[in-house]
Amino acid sequence: MNKDFFNKNGIEVAKGILGKYLIRKCNNETIVTKIVETESYMGKNDKASHVYNDKKSNRTAPLYLEGGHIYVYLIYGMYNCLNISANKENIPECVLIRAVEPIKEIDEISFNRYKKYYKDLNSYQKKNITNGPGKLCMALNIGRDLNSKSILGEELFISDFYYEGNKKIYSSNDFEIIHSKRVNIDYAKEAKDYLWRFYIKDNKFVSVK
Repeated sequence: MNKDFFNKNGIEVAKGILGKYLIRKCNNETIVTKIVETESYMGKNDKASHVYNDKKSNRTAPLYLEGGHIYVYLIYGMYNCLNISANKENIPECVLIRAVEPIKEIDEISFNRYKKYYKDLNSYQKKNITNGPGKLCMALNIGRDLNSKSILGEELFISDFYYEGNKKIYSSNDFEIIHSKRVNIDYAKEAKDYLWRFYIKDNKFVSVK
């Protein structure tokens, strides 16, 4: 991925990163996951957005950076959520990554989530390991220390491929994208009905079918 990719509008970016790899390097491990669900938040006129009516603050400052910057915020006073800024500088659109599919270093993912090896998880835990924005941040050890950093960096990045030994494994776009309403934004009046949530059809790690 390159900077130009993230300079597109939030809807294009949200759909464009589906099937790509979200890779986290931390504690001498390289965790690889596949992005399977996203939501677009379209800036100043989107009543579901943190910057609706141009609410610029220290918290929302990363959204005003050019596309490709990380915005991590806290929900319920407990869980981090990972967003990527989209579009040009001062056009504060973004993409919430809602769910990912574990690909590589699954035991590391499992320990981050449950303090257990993956083989010791029950079926419910396996299903729910990364199928939500707070869950995936726990699983990938994503905190607010990453806030405002580039998604093109080395700690956390989105890629068309990952390495299996010396072999590059490339992402595929051989899937159908489902468009649906965004989740948990009933306060957003007419914006709650916009079909700005996108997910890979039939992927078992999607948070809400």
